Amino acid sequence: MEIKNQYSRVPITTSKSITLMAILVALTVAGRLVFAFIPNVQPVTSLVLIVTLLLGGRYGLIHATLVMLVSNLLLGFGFWTIGQILGYAVIVGITAWLIRPRFAQIPLIVMALYAAFCGYLYGFIQAVMQAPLYGGDYFGVYYLAGLGFDTLHASGNFLFYLILAPILIPLLDKAFIQYSRQK
Repeated sequence: MEIKNQYSRVPITTSKSITLMAILVALTVAGRLVFAFIPNVQPVTSLVLIVTLLLGGRYGLIHATLVMLVSNLLLGFGFWTIGQILGYAVIVGITAWLIRPRFAQIPLIVMALYAAFCGYLYGFIQAVMQAPLYGGDYFGVYYLAGLGFDTLHASGNFLFYLILAPILIPLLDKAFIQYSRQK
């Protein structure tokens, strides 16, 4: 996957680039809803990673937060919504500061493995956020009970990243660069 490496300077300030970002949020929400019947197997994490890699942490966090808020309007709000946003904030932060600067040199399969790791990281953060509800003494049991769901999340992330990244990264990179330069 070759990217033009101009995306780090692409502000989302034009109406076309804002519209493209809104479409990405809608696409991610739709992906979450379409796969809602399979626990934890959704393209959300992979799309958040792609947006973060292309546009940076600020836009990755905006994208992830909007996706969680909009999709939870349909799937249900609760204490977990804060944990979901925090989980994606951690993933976006790691991706923006550690992965994004080296992204051009990282093979697709390694990035897919990183997406799988993000599934486990997200699950761990959710368990930490739920700890006040069931008590810290039971954290280990709660976390271990959720590892099956985390494995589903990790597997889905791996496959979605392998499928979506080669298609969307070059396409979105070109679109954001083109749209950001038009007045």
